[in-house]
Amino acid sequence: MRDNSSATTLICPVILSRSATGLWWGLVGVAAFSFTVPFTRVAVGGLSPLFIGSARAVVAAVLAAFALALTRQRLPQGAQWARLAAVAGGIVVGFPLLTSFALATAPASHGAVVIALLPAATATAAVLRGSEHPPVAFWVVTGVGALAAIAFAFAQSGGFGQLHGADLLFLGAVVAAAIGYAEGGLLARELGAWQTVSWALVLLSPLMMFLTVLSMAQQPPSGTPVQWAAFAYLGLVSMFLGFFAWYRGLAIGPMAQVSQIQLIQPILSICWAGLLLGEALTWTTIIGGLAVILCAGIAVRVRLSPPRAARNP
Repeated sequence: MRDNSSATTLICPVILSRSATGLWWGLVGVAAFSFTVPFTRVAVGGLSPLFIGSARAVVAAVLAAFALALTRQRLPQGAQWARLAAVAGGIVVGFPLLTSFALATAPASHGAVVIALLPAATATAAVLRGSEHPPVAFWVVTGVGALAAIAFAFAQSGGFGQLHGADLLFLGAVVAAAIGYAEGGLLARELGAWQTVSWALVLLSPLMMFLTVLSMAQQPPSGTPVQWAAFAYLGLVSMFLGFFAWYRGLAIGPMAQVSQIQLIQPILSICWAGLLLGEALTWTTIIGGLAVILCAGIAVRVRLSPPRAARNP
């Protein structure tokens, strides 16, 4: 086939258009998730971390069960259940519980450190689990972006000397979410985006119900209307609707590129923390925000190495 053939001319715009679609879906998901850290910080002011981390999954699981039943979705098959368990372990149990406990003591702006590490962690998990092979330039920009986001988040939370004991919980949340995102992105190509998160929620709903009852027995929930509103957002959007867009974007992919949209999330989260919680915002917000967004823009424009075509015998 000639380089200037009609087939090549038609295929290139389709590939570019598909990649752009994945990025836009990913951006919608990131915008939804950017409220998670500040709203969790609001909710833990009156509700226990265990209740928030488990009950929000129960709320989302009820919605997921209704959606699956009403649309008569087919059951996952064979190994898909084990893969759903990995997804659920990351996004239903790991990330929500670990961040809820961490944010009981750490400020929301400091919690944005979690989001700063997620893009690089998700890209790594996608490469290890999938068949994507980003070029060296991609990893360089990803590393710079992660460092810029971390530096920005630490600067907003008081400097590099202001580390919190919750940092280990945040690190565990990053690992859990990265695994859940990467495996969920692959499963979304087989089951569908919203179907994947719905089945993951339903799969672990018995465990999350047990933890919810346990948390209520230990500390009966008694929050203010604002705290309950924040909890409602966590259950409806952060735990359910946000994943519709996020997994859709990851499924369209490439996952390693789409994951870099998350570099914008700490900027948004820290801004919301300032606007909603009154946490201090300084002039470094503008400089740090521009640096992180610039890295995200470069990362998503780096072309991934195309799969090697099979050689003719």
